[in-house]
Amino acid sequence: MSFHGGTELASVYDDALESGFGLIASNIAEPNTMMGLMEGASRVDSDLLLQMSNGACTFAGNGDPIAGLQAMGTYIDLIADQYDVGVFLNMDHQTDLETIRRQVELGIPSSIMIDASHEPFEENVERSRTVVELIEDADADILVEAELGKIKGVEDEIVAEEAFYTDPEQAVEFVDRTGCDLLAISVGTQHGVAKGRDIELRPDLAADIRTALRDHGLDTPLVLHGSSGVQPDQLRQMLQHGICKVNKDTRYQYEYTRTAFDLYRSHADEIVPPDDVDADRDTFFNDVAWSPNKDYFDPRVAGRQIRERVAEVYADLATAAGSAGRSKFT
Repeated sequence: MSFHGGTELASVYDDALESGFGLIASNIAEPNTMMGLMEGASRVDSDLLLQMSNGACTFAGNGDPIAGLQAMGTYIDLIADQYDVGVFLNMDHQTDLETIRRQVELGIPSSIMIDASHEPFEENVERSRTVVELIEDADADILVEAELGKIKGVEDEIVAEEAFYTDPEQAVEFVDRTGCDLLAISVGTQHGVAKGRDIELRPDLAADIRTALRDHGLDTPLVLHGSSGVQPDQLRQMLQHGICKVNKDTRYQYEYTRTAFDLYRSHADEIVPPDDVDADRDTFFNDVAWSPNKDYFDPRVAGRQIRERVAEVYADLATAAGSAGRSKFT
């Protein structure tokens, strides 16, 4: 089944709000992680939300973020046809309005996150509303996610040394004035490498934000960024309070590199020549008896293992978030 637009994604969020589960939003920059995620989602019958940052698109497009989006969008579309779960694509942490305009014109994403959280409140409102209006004017089937509050750490080009928690009443004003479809909130998580024991999560604040929004007739799904260090019990706490989208990026990056490292480390003698052998790669070791073993240095070997490991990780995360067994498209 091909990947879907904002209308279908909104229906998944409606189910998540009603049933109290979250959709794991998984960042990608290349095909191996993407295919592992699709396989993992299929195994546990969970709809899948992929994400690409501007940096990921730039990497995939050899320096051109729009080319990267087009290339990965086509790749996602073709591979998604192999699976019977819903697949969506969110543009994560977008800051440049012209880039967002191009993304809307292409019509590839299911949703776009405008991140003006580093700006003063009024500027954040103005920029977020501009994106909502841009999509409305284009009559595009794309949801808008915005962020209020600052999450500590580094994500793509966004850097925050300190966290600033989201204020519930300000959240109401923000959603009301911008018309955003989802709201990312700051409740104690961190971008990058963070350990659950060191994170001061505020499920009470998430509950207050959820209540304030509903009291004003705004049934807005909430988003948890920087969740790679959040443990399953912590995650389940947050899902009770309107969190419907949970971002994961750093975890997959680690699993990718660690899986390749473990493979190469365990077969180092068959990839790297001994110290007493002339390591002349230019002649491919023609002058010595030793030869590398293609069974291990072929990139597809590590690639398959990376896909399998990512599939396992996603299946566990989807189960913890409650989206397993709930695909609307099976």
